[in-house]
Amino acid sequence: MRRWPIVLAVATLAGCAVGPDFRQPDAPAGAALTRPGFSATTESTPVKDGQAQQFLEGMDIPHRWWMLFRSPELNALVDQSLTSHPSVAAAQAALRQAHAYVQAQRGYFLPRVQANFSPSRQKNAGETPFTLYTSQLAVSYTPDIFGGNRRQVEALRASEEAQRFQLEATYLTLAANVVATAVEQASLVEQIEATQAIIASATRSLDILKKQFTLGYAAGTDVALAESALAQFQQALPDLQKQLERSRNMLAALTGGFPNQAPGHQFRLSGLDLPHELPVSLPSQLVTQRPDVRGAQAQLHAASAAIGVATADMLPQFSITAVGGGAATAFGHMFAAGNPFWSVVGEISQTLFAGGTLLYQKRAAEAAFDQAAAQYKETVIGAFQDVADTLYALQADAAALRAAARTEQAATRALSLVQKQLTAGQVDVLALLSSQQTYQEAVISRAQAQANRLADTAALFQALGGGWWNRPDDTMVASKAD
Repeated sequence: MRRWPIVLAVATLAGCAVGPDFRQPDAPAGAALTRPGFSATTESTPVKDGQAQQFLEGMDIPHRWWMLFRSPELNALVDQSLTSHPSVAAAQAALRQAHAYVQAQRGYFLPRVQANFSPSRQKNAGETPFTLYTSQLAVSYTPDIFGGNRRQVEALRASEEAQRFQLEATYLTLAANVVATAVEQASLVEQIEATQAIIASATRSLDILKKQFTLGYAAGTDVALAESALAQFQQALPDLQKQLERSRNMLAALTGGFPNQAPGHQFRLSGLDLPHELPVSLPSQLVTQRPDVRGAQAQLHAASAAIGVATADMLPQFSITAVGGGAATAFGHMFAAGNPFWSVVGEISQTLFAGGTLLYQKRAAEAAFDQAAAQYKETVIGAFQDVADTLYALQADAAALRAAARTEQAATRALSLVQKQLTAGQVDVLALLSSQQTYQEAVISRAQAQANRLADTAALFQALGGGWWNRPDDTMVASKAD
């Protein structure tokens, strides 16, 4: 029996802890972001943002990736969003809370010291009343023999790491949303201008027809058709303007402001540049770059450590308590000769029966680990899908812009020709209305295709993790941190 203290001391110093030791999951074997035949270069077309984009495998991502769009106004809005949006403050506070929980749990590694002073007025049977002063100092210590507390700290540290990546995900989502909203606003501005131009053109054509009708050169049905077409063009305008106002309100909200504090700058497609070279991470890199994957991995780590906590709860618990003090009827005599007292108590406790509670708590922890492992795998699969979706979308966007640009050029030439022919009386109003409708649709399609390339480029940076690992310092990780 004399060897037990030595064994316990060696076990404590050796740092053994029951339960599984967490091992970082391997990168998915055989996984790839694209299928064979995927081209590393998109199509190109001679219009704004029509240049070919190249996908460079292994290219690193700058932490301020939105600057690649070369818009000072966009850079300012993203910076404002990352410092002013309430979700950032909430995520930073959650990270500080998680860190505080870790530090609090670490305190259980050390002895607990408590001081107590208790004056009392007493009267025993047959005696005169007296005052008893008692003061004592208690030191208690629970050695972490089986590593239950170490596993608890490990779980809390993993939860802190998960919260850190939740903060990174907040930064990434905000930046991507600001870029996407700015691109949407730029596209809407161009679509509105195209619609307004068509309305102006249709109005002029209607005026010409009315004059021709007055002179007897046009039929009343032609005038009615022109009025109907003009009304349809005018009907499309409010919906576009509504979407534009929503984009302004969205930018105000994303930058932590109210609708009346919306940014004064109005984005245009001409003010945004399309990045030519785009990164494509290796599969082994993607699982270390995505904040959601890293967060899921941290949750898996926490679940692994929880198994150790539940296992340690099933084993004997050890504690040592030492108490020293003094008691006297006079305050100044508490530590006089004969009045001090002390005690040292060692305790070993083992739960013999608890209705299966501890066993099923361990089984629940094991099931939670299996759940976290499945969720981690699901997150990894989703990450690969996100990247693949954006890569193929960028290829399709380039082809769509090429087709839309050709359609717009043809529609522009056709509309100009028909307008001249109408003035000369060579065509009727139906030809003009058809050309105007075709031109409007072509301009809107080209603007949407151009915006899609910009938006999906931003989506690719988001899908690849956003470059947070290249941040020069951690000033953005948690303000007010210890």
